[in-house]
Amino acid sequence: MAMGSAGAATPLNILLVRVSSLGDVLHNMPIVADIARHYPDANIDWVVEEGYTSLVRLNGRVRNIIPFALRRWRKSLRERATRAEIKAFFATLRAQRYDYVFDTQGLLKTGIIMGAARVVKGGQKVGLANGSEGSGYEGVSRLFHTRSVPLDPRTHAVARGRLVVGAALGYKVDTPADFGLPDAPPFSPSDPRPDWMPAGPYAVYFHGTARDAKKWAPANWIELGAALAPTTILLPWGSPKEKAEAEALAASLPNARVLPKLSMGDAVLLARHAALAIGVDTGLTHIAAAFTRPTVEIYADSPRWKTEGNWSPKIINLGDRGAPPSVAEVLAAARSLVVPAQAGIPSRKSP
Repeated sequence: MAMGSAGAATPLNILLVRVSSLGDVLHNMPIVADIARHYPDANIDWVVEEGYTSLVRLNGRVRNIIPFALRRWRKSLRERATRAEIKAFFATLRAQRYDYVFDTQGLLKTGIIMGAARVVKGGQKVGLANGSEGSGYEGVSRLFHTRSVPLDPRTHAVARGRLVVGAALGYKVDTPADFGLPDAPPFSPSDPRPDWMPAGPYAVYFHGTARDAKKWAPANWIELGAALAPTTILLPWGSPKEKAEAEALAASLPNARVLPKLSMGDAVLLARHAALAIGVDTGLTHIAAAFTRPTVEIYADSPRWKTEGNWSPKIINLGDRGAPPSVAEVLAAARSLVVPAQAGIPSRKSP
């Protein structure tokens, strides 16, 4: 196996297995920067659900992305084309022998991927020895490990994977999370803004999430939007239910606009260029925070310690499980994060 030191003659080949969901994939990205900092010559590959490849591709330190399409495959397992795709996936997975394979998700499906991956003689397959509070961890995943790393069940979602990999590769995790995501470049005539994006600065409400208990009350979004006027507020959505909720908000906010259905790439673009992002505990809010955009994260029914953005002063986390923040708190946070003239946000309440 290649030796893991800065003076090693042979670069390490490393495979990361973190397939879903959006927030989990995002929270895995600082591992790449950690490895690159300690092992600059390392080759890092990543198995990820096909819908999130555009996000991982933004990190230039990832060598190869191996798309995994279980969500689509399971709908057509009897079809010959699907079986051929699955066979091709495993052939690609096994084409490289790795020094380390890391499963930082801890599910049966990610364990099976780890088990199928090949390692060099003496190579290691490393994963989580336990889940965090409220996680979907599946203990059977340990069957595929050569080493399982135990962690405090209340370890932050970003820190968990970083600590597992650091323990295996022999370095301390002692720097703020670096997601390896480039700053948003200005749009040029050859790369114009998409039709749905305003020409000027905008705020975005990431109001939708699959679990209703995590949402912030519609009346709060409306009161906040009125206080932010004349700022343009964009309202994305990911399901018919969320679209209806966005339309209801826009009906009460002349400065708000419901967006069309966005691809994952466009959703990332939306977060990347926002002058201000305000959102509940959901993947797109965390993407804005990962780009270190001015972001207010709202927690209503999930523990703040688990996913709060703690790597930049441009992120303010409010509320906690069972204790959502008030409109006044969110408004004060928004005003503290942005230069009003840059985002079109009034510096004080309108009379």
